[in-house]
Amino acid sequence: MKENSSRYISNLTRDTYALILAGGRGSRLHELTAWRAKPALYFGGKFRIIDFPLSNCVNSGIRRVGVVTQYKSHSLIRHLVRGWGHFKKELGESIEILPASQRFSDNWYEGTADAVFQNIDIIKDELPKYVMILSGDHIYRMDYGNIIAAHVESGAKMTVSCMAVPKEEAAGAFGVMKVDENNRILGFEEKPDSPSSIPGDDSRCLASMGNYVFDTEFLFETLAKDAETAESDRDFGKDIIPSIIKDQPVYAYNFQTASGGTQYWRDVGTIDSFWEANMELVEPVPALNLYDNKWPIWTYQEQLPPAKFVWEDSSRRGEAINSVVSGGCIISGSTLRRSLCFSNVRIHSYSLIEEAVILPNVEIMRHCKLKRVILDRGCVVPEGTVIGYDHEHDRARGFRVSDKDVVLVTREMLGQPVGTLPHYAFT
Repeated sequence: MKENSSRYISNLTRDTYALILAGGRGSRLHELTAWRAKPALYFGGKFRIIDFPLSNCVNSGIRRVGVVTQYKSHSLIRHLVRGWGHFKKELGESIEILPASQRFSDNWYEGTADAVFQNIDIIKDELPKYVMILSGDHIYRMDYGNIIAAHVESGAKMTVSCMAVPKEEAAGAFGVMKVDENNRILGFEEKPDSPSSIPGDDSRCLASMGNYVFDTEFLFETLAKDAETAESDRDFGKDIIPSIIKDQPVYAYNFQTASGGTQYWRDVGTIDSFWEANMELVEPVPALNLYDNKWPIWTYQEQLPPAKFVWEDSSRRGEAINSVVSGGCIISGSTLRRSLCFSNVRIHSYSLIEEAVILPNVEIMRHCKLKRVILDRGCVVPEGTVIGYDHEHDRARGFRVSDKDVVLVTREMLGQPVGTLPHYAFT
């Protein structure tokens, strides 16, 4: 990119305030979000989902960010304080936590639009020219400077970031934009069974990513009108976009074509999609490059010793093949194949673990065989346990088996009380 173009975009990002909506319940993830909001869910060996939109902001040059929280937010807030609390207000940068506090009414946040409306006074204090509304529960890499520049150059009042997806995938799953040949939005369909196609491409449609850019004053005026509309659901997709597209210039920003090709974006909203997105990371060349120094993913990570692999004899060998293993892990005399271990995982001897996503502080005892499993934080898998080979037996033991035969195991399912973590006796 030319120097003057880079300076232009950097000026725009400095004039932008980002609001990340991180209050999602994540109900389709079932027990994985029973004790945490979806944006606080672990991902990729050492990160949490919220780290991705936050890192996108920092890497894009947006240093004024608010994170809206609501549902079971304790672990999310703790993570934000520990990992993202170093920004200095006096240098024009801040990441503020904005919990539902009933400042404007007796209600909690009633929808995505209401969550922004209840924090208008905080946004006004920042005096931005543009406001970005960002989803806090997707895994993706995106330079927000490009969409802000496209928003300004188009003369739009609102710009919606979209992905081109096959129509059969979007049906019943995503909000879909109906656009003209210039990407001006003509209509919005909320999870339609028969989505409108992209002009010139009958096989695909434009699905909303849940990321928006607004001119600030226009956003304030639109939210104020919506707040006075009794029948509104207070939602950007259901209410705001349909109410303004007839009279105001609202454009779709095609994330893929505008970024020069297919870009990474995953909605990890189900057990299967969460497992699949993590499994992609163990590939030799994963679609999401976490090792890119030019676009780092920032997070909080406690100081831990390196991963360790021990024992090498005829009966047992500690090894990890095509796997990702984080700090503090010890693989003792067992084989880990096509799996992803978060921090402080202990795997004892004579076990075979395949295609597993193992969240922090899990302990797997001897002689276990696990395949296509997700082990939630703090699980202690008893000696001799076999999971993933007989799904009827897995269901009978109280484990959750997904549509694609991924088995989710939590502490409660193993009869272990919440709030306790394993005490390691390394063998």
